[in-house]
Amino acid sequence: MSISLCVLLWARPGEEQGLVAYEDRVLELVGEHGGRVLQRARTDGSGGAPLEIQVFTFASQDALDAYMNDERRVALADERDRVVARTELMRVTLSDESA
Repeated sequence: MSISLCVLLWARPGEEQGLVAYEDRVLELVGEHGGRVLQRARTDGSGGAPLEIQVFTFASQDALDAYMNDERRVALADERDRVVARTELMRVTLSDESA
């Protein structure tokens, strides 16, 4: 059963470009694990809004777990801690806009 997720990311002060660069790197790995990035969107981060919003799917929980535990992603943990202040991850149900 496929899994759909929405992720909200807040940057540490002054690390907005660092967060985007980090996400560019780790999201390249999604496809290797049966996942697909459906949408990436950015705000200006003002008023407590997240800087980046992502929606993606994975073929299964095992595929998501494989992505989360990918050694290349794990190796970037220090970079992530340096640039990402907060993350919220939610399982979502995607709907067809035309419905």
